[in-house]
Amino acid sequence: MKLDQLRSFEAVARVGHFTRAAEELYLAQPSLSRQIAALETDLGTELFHRGPSGAALTDAGELLLPLARRMLGDARTAREQMDELAGLHRGRVRLGAPPTLCVSLVADVLAAFRAAHPSVALHVMEAGSRVLMDALSEGALDLALVVTRGEGAAAPGAELIPLLSEELVVVSASASQAAEEITLQELAQIPQVAFNRSYDLRVATDAAFSANGLEPVIAVEGAEMDAVLRFVERGLGVAVVPAMVVIDRPGLRSARLVKPSLTRTVNLARRNDVGPSAAAAAMQQFVFRAVDRLTAPGTDLAQLVTAVPR
Repeated sequence: MKLDQLRSFEAVARVGHFTRAAEELYLAQPSLSRQIAALETDLGTELFHRGPSGAALTDAGELLLPLARRMLGDARTAREQMDELAGLHRGRVRLGAPPTLCVSLVADVLAAFRAAHPSVALHVMEAGSRVLMDALSEGALDLALVVTRGEGAAAPGAELIPLLSEELVVVSASASQAAEEITLQELAQIPQVAFNRSYDLRVATDAAFSANGLEPVIAVEGAEMDAVLRFVERGLGVAVVPAMVVIDRPGLRSARLVKPSLTRTVNLARRNDVGPSAAAAAMQQFVFRAVDRLTAPGTDLAQLVTAVPR
């Protein structure tokens, strides 16, 4: 059996017609028919019932179809892997990250990776850390940037590589007269633009207010990341965000949150039961480099974002 024969067989089985399958594969119909006939001769059985209205699978064809699709899929995977080893001329990387990282760290990582490897397809999944870990364990992601709090965070079936520790800050409109530091008690009295409750960030801030017996004043509730930042720029209230979010946003000013300060750890998550593809391994290095740039001494975020030794 040859891959071209299997490819023609799968196309006829899927569309139910020799002519349409030939058009899809950019083949002349006689060429496609010869491939199917040669495959039937090799297997010693007919694969299709041929009629005026099209082609229907025989019992043998029904048995071969899932095997053929699996073989074609394995061939595509093998080709992708070989192409990646030859210099990342093809392939893909599926990266997951929470919204707070998609508007900061991830944007820088993807821009640098795309410039270096323009032929590698990039797929991004934006979701909360728990959803991302589920997707990683199911094989739907190659890598994920996830947020944890506290020491010794674990993820069954995955390896967590701590990257950086980041303070949460209070952002307000750039024209406001906010202080350089705001205590949690002071923050509770200022109208806030609150994230959707599905956000890890919202869960963390709600827990901090509750632990200190505080009830925050909510001006707008339930917004997503882009909307929260826009609402704050328009003066609807303040918001608690990670320090990196403020980068390149002249419409916002930030104040450190103190008494207590709130921090989070950003981790790179990868499965520990399979090795990364060449493209995923390259993406991992770009993540490390971006973190090193952000946390280098003398940067704007040096006091708020600290690298975790790897």
